[in-house]
Amino acid sequence: MRIHLPRRPRRELARSFRWRVPERFNLAQGLAQSARDFPDRPALIEPEGRRVSFRQAHELAARLASVLRERLAPGERVGILLGQRLETALIHHAIYRAGLVAVPIAPVLGSEAIRYRLEHARARLLVADPQLLEARPGAAPEGLSLLPADRLLPLAEAARPLPIQPTAAEDPAILLYTSGTTGPPKGALLPHRVLLGHLPGFYLYSNFPEPGRPKVYWSPAEWAWAGGLLDVLLPAWHYGFTVIAHRKPRFDPEEALWLMRRFRVSHSFLFPTALKRLRALGRLSRPLTLESVHAGGEPLAEALIEWSRENLGQPVNEFYGQTEANLLVGQSHLVDPLKPGSMGLPYPGHRVEVIDGEGQPLPPGEVGEVALRTPDPVAFLGYERDPERTRAKFRGRWLLTGDLARRDRDGYFWYVARKDDLIKVAGYRIGPAEVEAAILSHPGVEQVAVIGVPDPERGQRIVAFVVGEPGRDAELKERVRQRVGAHAVPSELRYLEALPVTATGKVQRHRLKALWQSELEDGEG
Repeated sequence: MRIHLPRRPRRELARSFRWRVPERFNLAQGLAQSARDFPDRPALIEPEGRRVSFRQAHELAARLASVLRERLAPGERVGILLGQRLETALIHHAIYRAGLVAVPIAPVLGSEAIRYRLEHARARLLVADPQLLEARPGAAPEGLSLLPADRLLPLAEAARPLPIQPTAAEDPAILLYTSGTTGPPKGALLPHRVLLGHLPGFYLYSNFPEPGRPKVYWSPAEWAWAGGLLDVLLPAWHYGFTVIAHRKPRFDPEEALWLMRRFRVSHSFLFPTALKRLRALGRLSRPLTLESVHAGGEPLAEALIEWSRENLGQPVNEFYGQTEANLLVGQSHLVDPLKPGSMGLPYPGHRVEVIDGEGQPLPPGEVGEVALRTPDPVAFLGYERDPERTRAKFRGRWLLTGDLARRDRDGYFWYVARKDDLIKVAGYRIGPAEVEAAILSHPGVEQVAVIGVPDPERGQRIVAFVVGEPGRDAELKERVRQRVGAHAVPSELRYLEALPVTATGKVQRHRLKALWQSELEDGEG
């Protein structure tokens, strides 16, 4: 089931679009169709030399599914502790094909974090890189069966292919754990239909790729996160597009340029940190000619988007979503005006609103919570073993994102803050995003994050943590004053070598607040 949309403005697409989600659907069906339609097209390429066609990938995944079903019953969970490599893509499709549930785990996590996810998910089997496990003693719970990644291909060669199991579209397929910026991570259980829910957004931020034409996708985003798995690997294979498998622990901008040129990458999801490191190289002597560049996770400064247009060949199509409901809103500059810093417009098929505390949509200009009207194929089934948090995630039929935003008169969404991060200064409600955007507009600033701290007179005041040239306080404050207003000017600017972030690159504001508090106590002492 591939979704192909005509190149028309969003409003026209929204009026004509209708979901066609079958009662029976399996995430592995897309790879099977790609193997029929494009048998000899490369499905995956590793820069080190390995590559497989779609026919080969489909055959290997079918045989691996048989290996898994000899060990596990339908619905049981399989942990995946692997980086971007051939075996990772194959085992995902083998798990779905066999009617099992994938539990992706990022290799950057430590022993305790890995063990928590495996125990909480009640995983029966762990497919892992032995070197990763050796470096993390105690990560695998006792009694958990292990299947080393280097055994997968030999096992597949000796097995018989397993037909795709007749799963319902509503059956669980993936258990993805959130970043956990505060408290333990939550396991979001996603059904097979979730891939279909991603396709309109994928098609639009990819700038309407021509049906049947070969394309090459690459992203440094980890396949254990929604961004790498659901925004790149799974939809690309669903459409029959080639994927480059390559990711190092730290993003290297020069290597990224080499890779995109060497393999003629046509579409790339580059998270904000990666884009900023690329821009730090300055003007490229050999500009790239990508067909789409897309990003998500935080608003991008206009200067960064323009740098991408001039040097990567495309402006950035920003998109928005979260693990529980991904690819809800985004930009698509070929058919709708690009508004730098905006989250964009709702993708076809999704009703997304800014609502008040009573669940009522708000008019343009008013700040409220971003919410998705359900049922929707992209919505999660619930939090693993946590019905109370699942109930709290909904207000009636609205799935709550926890993000505050406003809509302008053209329907574009503008991010304000996480509900818990909103800063209230002398009665003003200030979102970190607009203050950060003003500071980021300065060429000497690489990254910035602002927080609210207690103030006896004004309730709160703003502190900005800046990665960039120190000693720019006056200039940065003036930019905020001119672009946002005097009420939003930070009272303090502190310079760091790097911001604390999660494994997915999200700023950990609670750690910045703890840092501010500890420095305050040290000063008082």
